[in-house]
Amino acid sequence: MPAQLLDGRQIAKRMRERLRKARDAFGDRAVRLVSLEIGQNPAAAVYVRNQKRAAAEVGIEMEVVNLPVATSEAELLSTIAELNNRADVSGMLVQRPMPPGIDPRTVQMAIDPQKDVEGMHPTNMGTILYKEPLLPPCTAAAAQQLIVETGMDLRGAETVVVGHSEIVGKPIAVLLLHHLSTVTVCHIGTKNLIEHTRRADIVVVAVGKAGLVHGDMLKPGACVIDVGINQGPDGKIVGDVDFKSANAVAGFLTPVPGGVGPVTVAMLLRNTLRAAGAAI
Repeated sequence: MPAQLLDGRQIAKRMRERLRKARDAFGDRAVRLVSLEIGQNPAAAVYVRNQKRAAAEVGIEMEVVNLPVATSEAELLSTIAELNNRADVSGMLVQRPMPPGIDPRTVQMAIDPQKDVEGMHPTNMGTILYKEPLLPPCTAAAAQQLIVETGMDLRGAETVVVGHSEIVGKPIAVLLLHHLSTVTVCHIGTKNLIEHTRRADIVVVAVGKAGLVHGDMLKPGACVIDVGINQGPDGKIVGDVDFKSANAVAGFLTPVPGGVGPVTVAMLLRNTLRAAGAAI
């Protein structure tokens, strides 16, 4: 029996409907998201268009600032400082990838933590150790939401996170610990990955390597969250999980595209409303 697909587009649509109600209840107060992009990146342009369309649906004004490709780190930090001081800006993000010579960590630390709607400032990341922060990392929060959507009891569930990045692997591991899930984090130094994934009730894969996890590496009925986005040999977008083989074994599975991505955008909008002061 094939897995039940976790349709991120439909889940995100329901989230946007709730966010729209929260935005309406917030009244006439400004809610503005600023997106900073350095140069023109086709992949980032698609992402920004999706963000802007979703923001408009929720009732959030999104301002896109395109900086020249030759923008220096100092100039970018100056722009961020200006946005930090603008009272009409609820939140901001800097689109990736950033040009060589600009340190993403330095940039992230320059953003006011209260306007850090990506949830990547050390202040927001650190809060995860105590509780779920007001502004959690969007992709990790999206992965958590998709797991919650299954209705699984997370208490005591064996969870294996494949990948230990700051953006997904580390924060999702801690977020699930708050639900009393038993979490193992695997990475490039892990020996015998299959021994870990085969016993997991929940597998979250966020590595950036197409087809890393196959169906024979999964426990029958497991919930599999595929965060990976890779370009296959034929040009199509694929995940870190081999979809065909995993679909025959898993109980729940996210497609790529159409799984984690749309929910990540919805989380970005939720964070923006929260940063503005809305109760959501």
